Amino acid sequence: MTRQGRRPDELRPIDIATDFVEQAHGSALISVGKTKVLCTATIEEGVPRWLEGRGQGWLTAEYGMLPASTGERMRREARDGKQGGRTVEIQRLVGRSLRAAYDTKSLGERTVWLDCDVLQADGGTRTAAITGAWVALARAAERRGVPPPDAQVAAVSLGIVGGEALLDLDYEEDSSADVDMNVVMTGSGELVEVQATAEGRPLTRSLLNDLVDLAERGIEEITEHQRNALVQP
Repeated sequence: MTRQGRRPDELRPIDIATDFVEQAHGSALISVGKTKVLCTATIEEGVPRWLEGRGQGWLTAEYGMLPASTGERMRREARDGKQGGRTVEIQRLVGRSLRAAYDTKSLGERTVWLDCDVLQADGGTRTAAITGAWVALARAAERRGVPPPDAQVAAVSLGIVGGEALLDLDYEEDSSADVDMNVVMTGSGELVEVQATAEGRPLTRSLLNDLVDLAERGIEEITEHQRNALVQP
């Protein structure tokens, strides 16, 4: 099966442009196919009240989709006075994923804010946000003279569509998937988080293992893009 000429185990084209936002301490515009997410990292003095006096820092994330990022204009959540459940779930995922890559004790009493704004959505926005946020974090650490991430972290989506395992789902594939899955891993192949939902038939353990193996191969390629982005002039 091919998907507009793309093999089942083939990623969409990836491009990561660093220092996209001049004022941010670190930034990365990541494009995965038609999906585009702007990720920025800001390092501020001070920590949340519950961490004060402990000599360690904190890292947290915020995520949002611009009104014109999808086919129909989305209402800004700020107009409703609260964030939606999907937004909260995704930004918590981004924060957890990046904290797995960073020793906040080495940061001192500072807070790292990771802001991920979806400019255009065509599937895989949460995985693109994680991948781009890591680059923004690494760039901010370099520019601000704080310790760099301890590990490389990236993420990819995949699933079962029409009975076949596919890597890096676009929106059309994701919306018709029998199994929808997101995998976050370190550059050395350690699992950070696995989200898998059988929306059709239940998922066997053997198939789950096959999907994780497929994700690992995709993340090997994605982490290479991250490294290349950081050495660009």
